[in-house]
Amino acid sequence: MGALGAAGLDSEADAAALIWLHALAIGYSPRYLNENRDGVRSDWPRIPLPATKDTLVESASLGRRIASLLDTEHGVEGVTTGTIRPELRIIAGIEREGGLPLNPTTGDFDLTAGWGRAGDAGAVMPGKGRVVERDYTSNETAGLAAGACALGLSRERSISCLGARTDDIYLNDFVCWKNIPSRVWDYRIGGYQVAKKWLSYREREILGRKLTLDEVTEVRQTARRIAAILLLEPALDANYEAVIRSAYQWPGAGGVS
Repeated sequence: MGALGAAGLDSEADAAALIWLHALAIGYSPRYLNENRDGVRSDWPRIPLPATKDTLVESASLGRRIASLLDTEHGVEGVTTGTIRPELRIIAGIEREGGLPLNPTTGDFDLTAGWGRAGDAGAVMPGKGRVVERDYTSNETAGLAAGACALGLSRERSISCLGARTDDIYLNDFVCWKNIPSRVWDYRIGGYQVAKKWLSYREREILGRKLTLDEVTEVRQTARRIAAILLLEPALDANYEAVIRSAYQWPGAGGVS
């Protein structure tokens, strides 16, 4: 209770949720991950504890936002539900080449671009699929700029968070999810490229059917969640810096927090 009491927290039970959410916020800070890569790699990371309750609560609030974005069972206002933020509204729209209307009955939702294939003993082997990398369009750049302003970021900073270029990810020869920024497409959890892993299990050869509208929409929602996480990186780094500036000093630890 020494550290908790010093931070102004009444009990371990009251502090548990705040501490876990704080740890999540710190663990998603790119600066923290860079400075502590050896500890993270060896599965023994050290999380600094704020010396004050206010700093802990602020950090936990960021962690709560990360948690909500990772929880695919529930919608997130402005990201997957309600009025979608302008920088996210332009991400992963489903389009047919030439601007023609989508028609699932004629194969538009067939995932046949080579994202996965059946291996031995029922294993699914990932494939290359079809990815077209390109520059952002003027409309996409305008959307990023509008969203960046609302987040207190410059357009350049928001593009740095999402990636300097973007990708169109194809279901088949004619239909794609348009504008999935490069860092969103490359995003990994547990070593796996999130969106690509999802697609590998839903190739028509593996799934035995076309995608449903809900499944097509799930790719868009996932891309928007990941983009929202990446756009929090400046705030997560600032939070980490604030924590280490006033970290709790453990007695007898030689000044190490």
